[in-house]
Amino acid sequence: MRSRSVSITGATGFLGRRLSAAFRDAGWTVRAVVRPGSPAPLAAGVDRHEAALDDIAGLARAFAGSAVVAHCAGLVRAPHPAAFHRVNVDGTRAVVAAVNAAGARLVHISSLAAVGPGTAARPAREDDVPRPVNAYGRSKLAGEAVVRDDAQTPWIILRPSAVYGPGDRGFLPLVRMATRRLFPLATSPTMPFTFVYIDDVAAAVLRASESHRHGEAFFIGHATPETAGSLLQSIAATLACSYRPLPIPRAVVRMAGKCGDLVWAVGGTPLVDSSRVAEFTAPGFVCDVSGATTRLGFTAAVGLGEGMARTVEWYRDQRWI
Repeated sequence: MRSRSVSITGATGFLGRRLSAAFRDAGWTVRAVVRPGSPAPLAAGVDRHEAALDDIAGLARAFAGSAVVAHCAGLVRAPHPAAFHRVNVDGTRAVVAAVNAAGARLVHISSLAAVGPGTAARPAREDDVPRPVNAYGRSKLAGEAVVRDDAQTPWIILRPSAVYGPGDRGFLPLVRMATRRLFPLATSPTMPFTFVYIDDVAAAVLRASESHRHGEAFFIGHATPETAGSLLQSIAATLACSYRPLPIPRAVVRMAGKCGDLVWAVGGTPLVDSSRVAEFTAPGFVCDVSGATTRLGFTAAVGLGEGMARTVEWYRDQRWI
């Protein structure tokens, strides 16, 4: 490795911010690659480099001299498939071209959504035929294909499961409703999930950056599957309140998804849309994380109870709840 230097795309996002701090604390020189004109603050000791995700030359300048590029920039929610494709596929194509020019190692952050559902009895495995359930998952799968087809330097793909932790806004609505003693269940309470705490994802990216493995994909998540019910129970326990679930009929969930699509159409950002409904109606999102343990040497350390307690404490400290 030429140096312990890393360039991180999406460095002002939920994962990117945590990665920047984790690499810095591990002694790396960190370059945060941000959108031109972005006002978002960066962690102390992190260098700012501006480059648009479609600017190959600008990205190559930002990556020049870095040993590793961690590609975290991505779009998780959008009103239509073209938006996902523009960021998660075309953006990845530009990043790969710039990485090739810089000669860096690429750690590409994908998602369990690229492969699709899995259950506790039959978790998703790295060699499964991908069956993503929505446009987001399909765009992440297509982004992986770009890496596999176009990357000319060593690369590795990480597929985190459902990520949560301090700074996350995805689980925030559930916690806010729980503070009002509301525990809506848009899925079956037994629907299984693999969750992963943000610090564990950062540790996995660090491990992948220092690894000599190449041309592989790994699921990243805690080894113990949870359920929709156990997630809400964990939130209730952290808030020290009684847990009384409120099941939402499937027909109401589907209608909420259609209403959410209309909210997108008028410029809003809904909590639920058809893409989310496709996830809610899947059999589960559990993945087999043994490959990361045996081949990458990574094991997630933080279980849901501990991780949710840390997350809710952070929400309180920041006055988000």
